Amino acid sequence: MKKRRRFNIKRLDKSFKYAFDGLKFAIKTEPNLKFHLIIGFIVMLGGVFFKISTIEWIFLVSIIGLVIGAELLNTAIEHLVDLATKEYKRKAMLAKDTAAAYVMILSLTSVVVGLFIFLPKVIELIKELIK
Repeated sequence: MKKRRRFNIKRLDKSFKYAFDGLKFAIKTEPNLKFHLIIGFIVMLGGVFFKISTIEWIFLVSIIGLVIGAELLNTAIEHLVDLATKEYKRKAMLAKDTAAAYVMILSLTSVVVGLFIFLPKVIELIKELIK
């Protein structure tokens, strides 16, 4: 049986460093991740502007985190597949395409969540501006 490792702050610090290195790499190399980060930031500014409720913030931050996490997972899968084979293989393509579909589904879901949160507020703002 594997011996359990005790908590070690140096090991934790190293783990965070590796995680931030991965995040920096993905931000530098993945245009879609940059896009999702920018959109997430803009949407959060919208949340501040419209003074959304705590529960709306919970949904908003959660879906943004899920989309960004999915994009990072997609990037990792793409690199693993590329590492496994340089030649075209249908299963390798399907692994990449399925990971991309995961990001797409979460992105579309985030649009729906955003519409539920912001559409009534935008409609109300337009009504106020028309008066």
